[in-house]
Amino acid sequence: MCHSLYTLPVVTIFVVLTGCRATRNPPPPPPSGVSRPASVTAEAPPVSPEPTGRITLREAASLALMHNPRLGAVSMERRAAEARRLQASLPPNPELDIEVESLGGSGERSGFDAAEITISLGQLIELRGKRDKRRRVASLETELAEWDFESQRLDMLRDITQAFVAVLVAQERLSLAEQLRDLSGQAQSAVAQRVEAGKDSAVENLRADVAFSMSRIEFQNASRALTAARRNLAATWGARAASFEEAAGDFYAVTPAPSALDADEMIAANPDLARWAIEQRQRQAALDLERAKATSDITVAAGVQHFRESDDSAFMVGLALPIPLFDRNQGGIEEATANLAKARKQHLAAEIEIAAMLAEAVNGLAAAYDEVQILRADVLPRAQQAFEAAQQGYREGKFDYLYVLDTQRTFFETKVQYIDAVEACHRARVDVERLTGRPLDPSRADDERQSKGAEQ
Repeated sequence: MCHSLYTLPVVTIFVVLTGCRATRNPPPPPPSGVSRPASVTAEAPPVSPEPTGRITLREAASLALMHNPRLGAVSMERRAAEARRLQASLPPNPELDIEVESLGGSGERSGFDAAEITISLGQLIELRGKRDKRRRVASLETELAEWDFESQRLDMLRDITQAFVAVLVAQERLSLAEQLRDLSGQAQSAVAQRVEAGKDSAVENLRADVAFSMSRIEFQNASRALTAARRNLAATWGARAASFEEAAGDFYAVTPAPSALDADEMIAANPDLARWAIEQRQRQAALDLERAKATSDITVAAGVQHFRESDDSAFMVGLALPIPLFDRNQGGIEEATANLAKARKQHLAAEIEIAAMLAEAVNGLAAAYDEVQILRADVLPRAQQAFEAAQQGYREGKFDYLYVLDTQRTFFETKVQYIDAVEACHRARVDVERLTGRPLDPSRADDERQSKGAEQ
């Protein structure tokens, strides 16, 4: 049982499925890696809600994006923002006013004969472009909702990728535990034969029995860990249990970290930063709207007045203009001004925080990548050679079984460390790609298949 080679690179799906977009007037044109990919909606292959057999990261991501309720809830906020923009674009409704005077009085004013009936139509006229400014605020709020949706979508893709990596790691650990169990079983049989032949003491047999039992425990634990990892991955698309059998991906293909200069340039594509440019424009638009509200709107009316007593009629016009003596929207303007200043400071804080997080992720990727290269090129081959030499020496009677166990433990601990380092590479790469909003160069990924010794 070996899961070293799979058909899809572990994190390259992040290349296809990540991206951001804004529907209207985005901040300075976002880098190409920020455009919303069509692969999620158009190019992603159709998959069943409950996949069976082998599953790729692309299929897992497609399932989660289609069926995870968390993203569906965020998409409802986009629809709500669209509705608010529609509402903001509507002008005030006209008012129909009907008045009847001199009705039901006394004497000649009794009854309805002396009534004066006025029917007028009034319309509020918003001054200083309030409607356009209100529509501008709502449009920018819609763009913010789009960016927030993209951030949530990228967060979900990151979580899916991490869950997928966890399955690949669990598969590798199970494969390694199976190898250890099989080797321990073979060693147990070999030791038993040597004890029966009088070449070793019975103590060696006990050691072999203990080693085999421990390897069985490790195999069972690895099997349970794989079951849990598969269940966690299936939960990303809302399944209560995993129906797929195997995660397919090239686990050992790792990519080096970008340089610090490249990372600084790539951070411009981060959607969490891009949204703050829109946020500041939205709050500036809100300030413009509040300033416009300082000017009172007017209401104009026109209608017809009918005098029943003389059966005469006359036109009437009216104009209503509030006098801004006390309320000139001073509080609204001050609040909007403070909100704009707050957004600028939040943008700066976000830049500092994301830059620090990216530096940490890049350093983590660089460290993990270097560790992988050293383990792959130097440590693993030597540990394997030592283990094989110890096995051969034991068969020839040069070493006791305790020495074989020691070299075996060193070899398999090194392989576990190697798997952990590759896992750290993938997780750090996913973090870097999430923070930059763009994929790392997949052409720079090395291929473990070129180093067969590390996979044995």
